[in-house]
Amino acid sequence: MRTVKISRRAFLTGLGLASTAALLSACNTVPASSDSGAAPSQPDSEAPASSAASEMPAQPILSVDEFPITDGSTACIPLIAQIMADTTGLDLETARSAVTTNTTAQAWRNLGLYGNNYGDSVKLIIAYEAPESVKEELKADGDPLEQKAIGRDALVFIVNEDNPVQSLTLQQLKDIYAGTNWKDVGGKDQEIIAFQRRADSGSQTLFQKLLIQDGPLMEAPTELAPTAMGELVDSIAEYNNSANAIGFSVYYYIDQMYSKPGLRLLAVDGVTPSNETIADQSYPLCNEFYAAILQDSAADSPERRIYEWLSTDAGRSCIERSGYVAVQ
Repeated sequence: MRTVKISRRAFLTGLGLASTAALLSACNTVPASSDSGAAPSQPDSEAPASSAASEMPAQPILSVDEFPITDGSTACIPLIAQIMADTTGLDLETARSAVTTNTTAQAWRNLGLYGNNYGDSVKLIIAYEAPESVKEELKADGDPLEQKAIGRDALVFIVNEDNPVQSLTLQQLKDIYAGTNWKDVGGKDQEIIAFQRRADSGSQTLFQKLLIQDGPLMEAPTELAPTAMGELVDSIAEYNNSANAIGFSVYYYIDQMYSKPGLRLLAVDGVTPSNETIADQSYPLCNEFYAAILQDSAADSPERRIYEWLSTDAGRSCIERSGYVAVQ
C-alpha cells in the first residue's frame, strides 16, 4: 500500500531543535523525534474516545499530504489528532498514533523563530500560553505570529487521596508555595511537599500567571521540579510520604491523558474543576489555549485554512468532540 507522507523529519538539528514532523502511512505511522535530545512529550496512556457532546460531521478540507507540520503542548495532543482527522478524513486512531509535540515553550519558538527557515519547518501550533521569556524572544523578532484563543483549560492541583483536605482557597494555595504546613490549611501537622514544573513549561507558566503572580515562591529542589508533565503526576503518586505531596497540572491532561490511581483533584474556593466549571469560568484558575500561524501565511496555505476553520462551527465541534471547552 502506498505510503502517504504528510510531514517530514526533524528540522534545525544543527541548532538542537526539532519539529513535530509525523510520517503517516495508510497502514502505519512513525512519530517524529523531539528537540534538544529530550524525549518527545508523548502521553503514556491512550487518549480517550471522542465525547458525544457534538456529533456534527466534519468535512475534510485538506488531503493528508497537505496537512501542515504541527507542534504544540502535551495536553493538546488529543486535540491535534482530532484536528488532523477532521480536516483530512484520516482515521482518528491513525492520527493519534502519529502526533508528538515538543514543550510549550519550544513549540512557540519552533514556529515563531524558525518557522520560515526551512521548507519542512513547523507551520501551525496548538499550544498553551507561551512563557514570558519566549514572548520576549518573539517580540524581539518582530512579533511574527498571528494567534487566537480557541479553547479554555484550567490549572488544577493534585493531592493523594489519603490527604484529608478537599478544598483550598487561592490564598491557601499561595501560602503553600510560599512554604507552610498542612495543619495551617486544614490538614495534619505535616510538612507540605510542593512539586512544581520547570520554568519553561506550559503548566508552570499558568501557575505563575494565575496563582503566584508577583507573590513569594519557594524554590523547588530539582527532584521536586520534574521535566515532563507525567513525571510530576508520577512523583506525587510515588512520593514516600505521598499524603504530604501536592502538585499541579492542566485539567485536560489529568482528566483525559494521564489519570493516576490514588490521586484526586482539589476544589479551589469551593469549586471542583470540570468541563462545566471551566466553560462557565466558575472555577477560578481558567486560561485559554491557542492556535498560531505565521502572520505571512498565505490565504490558501493549509495552515491558514485550518486556522480559520477552527473558528467555524465545524472547528468548535472538533474541539468539543475532543473533550475540551471551545471558546466562542
